[in-house]
Amino acid sequence: MSIIEEAVRKTAERYQRPTPPEQSGGRPRLRRVPPPAADTSNVRRFQPISLDRAVLEENYILPHITDPGALRAYKILRTRMLRRLDANQWHSFAVTGATAGEGKTLTSINLAMALAQDSNTWVFLVDLDLQRPKVADYLGLTNSHGERGLTDFLLGDATFEQIVYSPSTAERLAVIPNFQAVANASDLLTSPRMDELVQALEAEKPRRIVIFDMPPVLASDDVLAFSPQVDGMLLVVAEGTTGRDALRGAKELLQEMNLLGVVLNRSEAQDEGAYYSYAR
Repeated sequence: MSIIEEAVRKTAERYQRPTPPEQSGGRPRLRRVPPPAADTSNVRRFQPISLDRAVLEENYILPHITDPGALRAYKILRTRMLRRLDANQWHSFAVTGATAGEGKTLTSINLAMALAQDSNTWVFLVDLDLQRPKVADYLGLTNSHGERGLTDFLLGDATFEQIVYSPSTAERLAVIPNFQAVANASDLLTSPRMDELVQALEAEKPRRIVIFDMPPVLASDDVLAFSPQVDGMLLVVAEGTTGRDALRGAKELLQEMNLLGVVLNRSEAQDEGAYYSYAR
């Protein structure tokens, strides 16, 4: 059994909740109880931004994806993530990879977009890859007019309200981009300003799912430093890119954390296209 398969098996055993056999014709099956409708009467609107459709299409960002295999994969991933989070009453998770180039930022963005398409789900997407921030690039955001980002907040140069943006194409999504890379990332991730940010995110009503796009777990100690602040981890790997030694290293570092699932990118085993992602 491969490392990916073993991680998937353990994750499934940890989070599956079978219904009684008598209710499913003798065979246990999973059942998700839909959450109650969120109260949206006092939802705070953040700084509005318009995203360039051409940039979104070029970067394969939802909803501007035409590949039916990719669309189906993100819907499956969304449903499974909602099930895991609902079952444990969790509201936050970090997306990481083993090494660079596995597609964890694209996965973070499209999963956030997919979750925000659910009528009962509100989402924060936070670019917490402080050394190589990419969320703004993928969305076509710049700070050419003095826009502030996460590093500005962590350094004390911006307020919470100044770094949160609401895309016009995703009503239930709010994005915290980062325009400035820093060298002392792990120090900032454990700073009082970071604690203040997490508390502000948790205080928003209705309660949002918070997705943190983080660096690869083997690239630095950032994931380990920040892990106490999140409920779980989502690991992204890529067929043909992620090596077996890297998988072993990532598995070892993540074994003490709540692993929500494994996303496999660029699997050639699918017949719907070259790109496919899933979590089980």
